[in-house]
This record gives sequence, structure tokens and C-alpha cells, in this order.
Amino acid sequence: GRGFAFQRKQKIERQYRKLLRKGRKVRSQQDDLFTDTYPEHLKHLYLAEEEMLKKRRRTPGDSVLSEEKLNKATDTCTFPYRSVVTEGKFKKKTSNQKAKEEYEKIKAERARKKEEAEKRKQQREEAQRLYKQKKMEAYKILSKKTKKGQPNLNLQVEFLLQKIQQNT
Repeated sequence: GRGFAFQRKQKIERQYRKLLRKGRKVRSQQDDLFTDTYPEHLKHLYLAEEEMLKKRRRTPGDSVLSEEKLNKATDTCTFPYRSVVTEGKFKKKTSNQKAKEEYEKIKAERARKKEEAEKRKQQREEAQRLYKQKKMEAYKILSKKTKKGQPNLNLQVEFLLQKIQQNT
């Protein structure tokens, strides 16, 4: 009948025909390319002609690279228009490549942050060690006693004098 599946099929057919119509407009430039319908014994002539057409369209800067790609493509497959498709694929990165790059960026950022945290920790520990060392020296000087057990005021006054001289 004329149920849901039939309507869906009709819709897909309409979209396909629409794409074909749009494709004809785009293919006007691609019509001169080699197709499979040429006789086997003349394929090499059509390939040569197509290469000449491509050389005319190409800019001088990318001629060497695209010639190498074209030669590789004609050696490996019978359809030269596949080389055009593969050139486009190499320009765009796949989602996997993008994800790998993103992962590498995040990894590098984490490593950098970890390194900075390590530096700060070492600086803090060094500052604490110096502070404790100074404190200990001051404590030793200030806690010295005379033979009778009285605080040694001479050492305390010298310590205070050194402290004042360092501050000024």
C-alpha cells in the first residue's frame, strides 16, 4: 500500500534525483575526464590527453607535487580521477588525527603545569630550609648561658646589632 515505508521510499527517490540534477551541473568540467567506457586499447591516449589538460589548468607552483601524485595514481589504479579525490583527503584531517593532536596539546599542557608546580614546591622547600637554618642560628646565639647559668647579654647585643645592620 501507500503506508509509511512507501512514502519514505518516494522521498529518498526524490532526493536522489535532485542530487543527480545538481551533479550534472558540477560534472560539466569533469566530462572531459577519462571514463571507463573507452576501449581498452585507447586508454593510454585518453590518459595522456587528460594529463595535458591538467597541466594547462595547473599553476606553476604545485606542478611538481601534483605530477608525482598523478603518476602514482595512474600506476596504482585505472581511474585517474581517484587521484583528485585522494589529494582532497590529505588536505583535511580526519577526526582521529584531530583527536590525537588535541590529546597531545592537553598532554603537553599538563606536563608544563606539573613542571611549574614542581618548581614552586622546590622553591618553597628551599625557602623553608633557609628560614629554619636562620632561626636555629638565632636560637643558639640567644640561648647561650654563662658559667653561672645566666643569659649571655654580650652575644644577644651583638646579635641585635647584626640584625639592625642587615636591615639598613
